[in-house]
Amino acid sequence: QAQPVESGGGLVQAGGSLRLSCTASVRTFTGSAMGWFRQAPGTEREFVAAINWSGADKYYSDSVKDRFFISRDNAENTVHLQMNNLKPQDTALYYCAASRKPQFYGPSYSQSSEYNYWGQGTQVTVSS
Repeated sequence: QAQPVESGGGLVQAGGSLRLSCTASVRTFTGSAMGWFRQAPGTEREFVAAINWSGADKYYSDSVKDRFFISRDNAENTVHLQMNNLKPQDTALYYCAASRKPQFYGPSYSQSSEYNYWGQGTQVTVSS
């Protein structure tokens, strides 16, 4: 299965934490930079975080920087998104995406077009 599969979403109170996970097949995951995007109702999908294949380079949107942390376990073909101090505005459907590229150059990591495989999404709802 080429499509990544997300898990870990749910309902949490403001200030709480959630950890999202994304698992992909060896074929999809190996050598791939990975990203998380989110989409709230009535809005466009937006970039959240990304990580290159080695895990050495990580990127975050300004809205989640210092609250969300992306990591990967290449032995388990899994990427995680640790979300702390959640806010109601973080409520969205969160998507995991895999790129055929191992590394991003410039700000391309935030562009949906750089990713080739997308999961179905996992819902995160933050109550006030």
